[in-house]
Amino acid sequence: MIKKKILIVGAGISGAVIARELADAGYIVDIFEERNHVAGNCHTSKDVETDIMVHVHGPHIFHTNNENVWNYVNRFANFHPYICQVKATVRGRVFSLPINLLTINQFYSKKFNPSEAKDFIESKSKCVENIQSFEDQALCFVGPDLYDAFFKGYPLKQWGIHPRELPASILKRLPVRFNYDDNYFDHRYQGIPDEGYTEMVENILKYNNINVFLKRKFTKSDSKDYHHVFFSGTLDGWFDHKIGYLGYRTLRFEASRHLGDFQGCAVMSYPDEDIPFTRITEHKHFTPWKNFEKTIIFHEYSSYCQPNDTPYYPIRLVKEKKMLWDYVELAKREIGVTFIGRLGTYRYLDMDVTIEEALHAAHEFIKLDGHTKIPSFFNSVI
Repeated sequence: MIKKKILIVGAGISGAVIARELADAGYIVDIFEERNHVAGNCHTSKDVETDIMVHVHGPHIFHTNNENVWNYVNRFANFHPYICQVKATVRGRVFSLPINLLTINQFYSKKFNPSEAKDFIESKSKCVENIQSFEDQALCFVGPDLYDAFFKGYPLKQWGIHPRELPASILKRLPVRFNYDDNYFDHRYQGIPDEGYTEMVENILKYNNINVFLKRKFTKSDSKDYHHVFFSGTLDGWFDHKIGYLGYRTLRFEASRHLGDFQGCAVMSYPDEDIPFTRITEHKHFTPWKNFEKTIIFHEYSSYCQPNDTPYYPIRLVKEKKMLWDYVELAKREIGVTFIGRLGTYRYLDMDVTIEEALHAAHEFIKLDGHTKIPSFFNSVI
């Protein structure tokens, strides 16, 4: 039997997982990656001066309740347990995030117990009947005081958009707790690979039938040489933005090195509007089991993605729904290509969901190949 050749555009987590599953099923898989490394925006690299493993495109903590996904990543990397404990500097004071009982007591100079704090916040809450926006959700969650301090400025900087224009779903990912639990996530499995995400992805791609071509730009003419294409670039980019540009945020990082410990935690958020950066990441704290004399920090700045910028987060505003719908309809009429990942489906996806969807896409492709038209999307995007 002649082995079918598959092209995957992008060597991030989506592309790597699909490549491995297809190669294991007997397909020959080529991967075109524009960058000079694999792992996409999860790329990690050791800083030469400090020997610290740096999350080059921003912090990534793996967290999931999906046991199958957890077992999958542990096939390719040794994960060290890691609890993400974020702090926030607000109006010259440091608080614990996500908002929890300590945050509430600190902010209001109280000593509430859990039930007292819950009653107090409920008395502050301003809930509307039909919650639509980030602002609606925040005011309902915590009331105007905590909203103004912790939530109003951050999305203005992170997304460049007023919270009343952002969907409520963005805030629903963030918990409000009435105990002293400051674990940013509440998933069963949480950790960071000992040797970074890039090594994990490299291990996923170590297979006879997989060929990775770095610094290789994809053009549609490449498709003719392959049985099928999995595309993890931007959905609107596939169509040369013929309807218009979908909105993304991009990030810029300013690195600096210091002696000792700079801020005492991995991530310090800065919600105040008059602070130009959104957070400072100190990468040594992602490996607390190691000791370093020096430290490296990143000041992180967010801005609207211009055509030559690297897209990080799809904004997915209500006003973009018509354009997104039109692109999805165009995509469904395409033959021989499936759109995958955060950019290809224009959705915010955590790493565990990305892997779950990539496994699903690969297995469905194998099952359907030769029997029916391969879908342009294996997961709903509207």
